Amino acid sequence: MRILWVKAGKLLPVDTGGKIRSYNLLRQLAARHEVTLLSYYGGRRDEKYEREIAEHLPGAETICTGAPEAAPLSQGLDYLRHVASSAPYAVTKFTAPEVRRRVGAWLNERRCDVAVCDFLSASLNFPRDLKTPTVLFQHNVESALWERQAAHEPHPLKRVAFKLEAAKMLAYERATVGRFHHTIAVSEHDREQMMLMTDPARITVVPTGVDLRQYRAAADTESDAASTLSESAPLVMFLGSMDWEANIDGVDYFCRDIWPEVLAAVPGARFRIVGRNPHPRVKKLASDSIEVTGTVPSVIDHLREAAVFVVPLRVGGGTRLKIFEAMAVGKAVVSTTIGAEGLDVTHGQDVLLADDAPTFADNIVTLLRDTTIRREFEKAAAELAARHDWSLVVKRFEDALAEAVKFKGEDATVRTEAVSVNA
Repeated sequence: MRILWVKAGKLLPVDTGGKIRSYNLLRQLAARHEVTLLSYYGGRRDEKYEREIAEHLPGAETICTGAPEAAPLSQGLDYLRHVASSAPYAVTKFTAPEVRRRVGAWLNERRCDVAVCDFLSASLNFPRDLKTPTVLFQHNVESALWERQAAHEPHPLKRVAFKLEAAKMLAYERATVGRFHHTIAVSEHDREQMMLMTDPARITVVPTGVDLRQYRAAADTESDAASTLSESAPLVMFLGSMDWEANIDGVDYFCRDIWPEVLAAVPGARFRIVGRNPHPRVKKLASDSIEVTGTVPSVIDHLREAAVFVVPLRVGGGTRLKIFEAMAVGKAVVSTTIGAEGLDVTHGQDVLLADDAPTFADNIVTLLRDTTIRREFEKAAAELAARHDWSLVVKRFEDALAEAVKFKGEDATVRTEAVSVNA
């Protein structure tokens, strides 16, 4: 099968949930099929990245669009330039004429058997009339994510902007999901929400996976020093991109409402926030008992040291790959319901779920104090992760691509009302 995969932004380094999911699926598919990744990105041309992505995925094509980078001033000005657009900024900022031309040529000339639009962000680069079977890979239900962020945003101006984007995203997402021949969701929860947007038969769930070989090896080589450290000063850990609003809100909530209760019960405990680009709000959380690492060479060493892994998210969407990574290393996990949303986990068996601060804190304290209970959760977590290796998950993805080809064969072309965009 010849596959064209279109992704906004650099795929390397593989340091976010979306990148981890896309990278591993691409690598698995490339071992079986003829895969071409079209990776486009903003800012200045990055020749090092272009060489590296070609090494990881031979045949990959790159486009530097020159779009504004993530600096607050340039992003703010760019947002104002697009504010009148009916499409959300999270989509228009990733739309570029050169990318549109390249994708249009591939699809109109039928150079591939099936195309993949990775995330909604790349969708406006695809032609209105899809002459080649095309799949939308939705890592989140984006409208739900924006609605949650608007509900929890403390800053008044940002809250207004999030509400506006949420309304735009809802209308755009409904139209776009219906436009593609098939949609891939990452959880049954997401699929249920998308069923209101298109025929349920055109949605396939491809669950979250984990590189079992890599993380199981980490669990098998856990050092005695790390074990001793865990007993003398038990480590609680959070892992995620620390410039993402959902993670910023999560650790802020954890440090303010949960961590003081844990520390009162286990005075020697420490909390470590691991993840790239920590926001100033996150950096301010650092204290004698709270560490903010920023970017780290490898998360595995930190996972080895952790006694408990926490996911205190109150907003967000999709699924948290980090939970399965922690479980693959054999770590006990405490999460909110939203944090574990869409994952095949069972409260009280392989994870502990809590949506209020006192219960969340009590669960952590129980795991830190009672080694026997913690070992039971660690074992169950490792067994669950073992059923989600990427080599198994990719087969579901292949089935979804086949469904798109089948659907396209039955229906000549999918057409929908075009979304008006003032680029």
